[in-house]
Parts: sequence; C-alpha cells; structure tokens
Amino acid sequence: MVTLEQYEEHDAVGLAERVARREVSPEELLDAALAKAAAVNPSLNALVHLAPDVARRHIVDGLPDGPLRGVPFLLKDLGCEAVDFPGSNGSVLLANTRYTGNCNLYERLRAAGLVAFGRTTAPEGGVGPVTEAAVYGGPTRNPWSLERTPGGSSGCAAAAVAAGVVPAAHGSDGGGSVRIPASSCGLFGLKPTRARLPDGPYAGEGWAGMAIDGFLTRSVRDTAALLDATHGPDLGAPYHAPPLGGTFMQALERPPGRLRVAFNDRSPAGGTIHPACGRAVAETATLLESLGHHVEEAAPTADVAAMMRAWTVIVACGTALWVRGKLESRGRPLEEGELEPVALAACRYARSLDGADYLAAVEQVHAFGRQVARFFADYDVLLTPTLAEPPALVGRFAHRFEDFEAYRLGPDGVFAYSPYTAAANATGQPAASLPLHWTDDDLPVGVQLSCAFGRDELLVSLSAQVEAAKPWFHRRPDPDVFASPPAA
Repeated sequence: MVTLEQYEEHDAVGLAERVARREVSPEELLDAALAKAAAVNPSLNALVHLAPDVARRHIVDGLPDGPLRGVPFLLKDLGCEAVDFPGSNGSVLLANTRYTGNCNLYERLRAAGLVAFGRTTAPEGGVGPVTEAAVYGGPTRNPWSLERTPGGSSGCAAAAVAAGVVPAAHGSDGGGSVRIPASSCGLFGLKPTRARLPDGPYAGEGWAGMAIDGFLTRSVRDTAALLDATHGPDLGAPYHAPPLGGTFMQALERPPGRLRVAFNDRSPAGGTIHPACGRAVAETATLLESLGHHVEEAAPTADVAAMMRAWTVIVACGTALWVRGKLESRGRPLEEGELEPVALAACRYARSLDGADYLAAVEQVHAFGRQVARFFADYDVLLTPTLAEPPALVGRFAHRFEDFEAYRLGPDGVFAYSPYTAAANATGQPAASLPLHWTDDDLPVGVQLSCAFGRDELLVSLSAQVEAAKPWFHRRPDPDVFASPPAA
C-alpha cells in the first residue's frame, strides 16, 4: 500500500524504479492517483473523461516493459487521439469525440509503460493563455491560488501535476501552451524543436509547424525520459528535426560547457513587465554566471510584433479549419452555443482573409525564424521571463471576447501578457520554462531559456545544471489552498 505522501515524493522516473524493484505495483500507483484526483478536482476542475476501468484493463493485460512502466499519466484534452479516451478539445462543438485509431504519440507513450487514466481540460481549440472552456462547466483553477489561472492551453495538465495527481502529464505548445502553464504552476515545461515529436496520423503539422506536443513535469529528468520515449519522425512526416547526438537522459549527465548567454527582460510587446519577472531574470542571470557561463544583456533585433500579427492570421485560419471540418462531417450548420465568442471571432477574422494573406503570414513567420537564427550564431542561449506577469486572475482572458485581433494583440491582450513564448514556436527552436522564482505572496514565476534550432540536448543539459544548483522539486503549493471548492 502506497500513501499519498509516498506517491507524491517521487517523480515519474522514481516511481518507475520502485515498480521495477517490486516495491509498489502499478495498481497501487493508479489507486493513489485516483484518490488524489478525487480530492482535488472539485476545486481545480482539471480532469475530464476519466477512465479508470481502461487503465486497470491495461494493467491486467500486461504493461509494456518500458522505462516508465506503471506510472499514472494524463493526456491533454486536445489532440493525442486515442481509441480508449474520447476528447472534447475544449469545445461544445467537439464534445465527446471518439477516435477510430491511436495517434503515434499515444502509442509511444503506451510503449513506455505509462498508465493513462483520463484527460486534462483545455481551452477551446487551444487558443489562449488560460483554460476556461464552457464544455467543462467553468474555469480550471491554479493550485497555488484558486483565484488564478493555471495558464493555457495545457493549464490543466500543469494544475494536475502541481497538485500531485500525476508526476508528469502530456501537453502541447503552439504559442507557449506548455511554458505558460509551467510558469504559472511552478513546473518545468519544455517545447522541443519543431518536428521532434510525431504529429501523425491525424495531422501533418499544427499551425504551419508552430504547434508541437510536450510535457509538464516536476523534474528535468522526467521530461528527458518522456522525450526519449516519444521523439523521432513518424511515417509520412512532412519534415524531420535534426538528429540527436545521444539520448536526453545522457544529456542530463553531460555538462553543457561554458555557454554564451544573452538575457533580456524588455517586453517585445512594448509594455512594462511585473517587477517579479524582472527579478527572476536578474537572479537567473547571476546564477548562470556563477555556474561559469558568459552572460550579457542582448536580444534579437527581429520584429516580434510583426511575427505575432502573422501568428494571429495562422491561428485564426487553423480555428476556421477545424470548425469547418466538423460542420462538414456532420452535415448541418453551427448551432447556438456550440462555439465560444473567441472561436467565433477567429472564424469571422479568417473569412476576411484570402489564400495570399495566409501564405504571406507563413512567409513572415519564416522570415522571423531566419532573423532570429542569426542571433543564435553569436549566442548559445537566450534568457527571458516566461510571462510578463505572475499568473493572471481567472476570467481575465476568458473566451467571451468578440474581437479576435484585440484578444490577441490589444494593449491588455494575450501578447502583452505573454510576449516571449511564441517566438520559439515561430522559429521552431527548443525553449523551456524553469520554476526559479516566487512572488512575495507565493505565486510561481518562470524564466525561459531557449537555444538554437535542433539543440534540444543542450537545453536539457543546461536545465539539469540549473536544477541541481537551485532545486525546485519539493516546492509545492499548500494543499489547504485547494482542499475545498472556491466560494461561488
């Protein structure tokens, strides 16, 4: 019998090692995860499509002898298609969608021995830095403060990991959707190089190559283990990431060497950043310097604002595509209440564009990537805040907005709140948020490290070095904060 305290004191690799030594069984770990889920989900509203019977069947049938055998796991309710786990993709329009086959990523996660038992909520279509979708009956809340959002679009994966339901969870990132929740919930979140993880067979690419899957974890080594289990092209992939020199677990043990680190805490959106975010960058720059790296203030000269306008065009067109696909497949028009205002606004905005506008946006994104690549010829790493502020209050970025451009690019919009993360999606570079700072009132503040295209192993190596110098694993939210549902 494993207690909840024992369950939560290990990361996924540690739990798998205990299973391998027969100190605990997969059934006991699943029971612990389900007990924790039952205790916290009334407050957080993070878990949906729970299927413990499926998880138990997989255990009884025999788990693959993978590196994470027996560890409970959650899938984001956006993508990661699996026959045993229907999804709603954050939308009433797509509620309880059933899949006829498993995606390649899910097959690789299963082969690693993970025991999936449900999904974590997501905003409609993955748009937005929060997780507040009507299909789930209300917002998902942050275990550090129930008044705050856990971020988006993988905010509920982050909430579940931070609250101790699972040690690691699946996410995805098209503009910061792994790193924003990692910053908001005090976790490690890495967006790999474009095409490092498989997209097929349900998709060729996401948002013109800007979207990719990823993971939310409490330790760097859990991310390394998950990447080792899932990376590599799948059949028919339109492009491949550069080959790796070894495994990600090996990168943990390999010193990164003396790196050229640029740091920048000026917002490319033109606004000011919260003092805590500035302090986080300054303290991390000092830490990196103490580790022997060359650190200086510098930033790419590429036009981030122009890239974000192009990003907005691409995402609006992507939203219109999945909405049209659903309506065509069912053979009847949209009904009242099936889409939230932001998705409707994105569809309207997409209708104002033509094919040339879309291709011009893709070209702008590619041009941005080439400009930034020149910067990384002189520097190994760029250090920035992950967000311009601590986690936002619930409701600030709810999908009630009816102007898609204003929601994304307005003075109080998403770009002003998260002006740093989407750059790595546009360039395809690897980038990670590390939980290295907390505000005076105990809210997490992440810092972002990004490396040149294809240098995922270097990013993992550096992140492990920083984690060893300033550990964060045992810093957890107070369970009393999310022990009961918030007041109505």
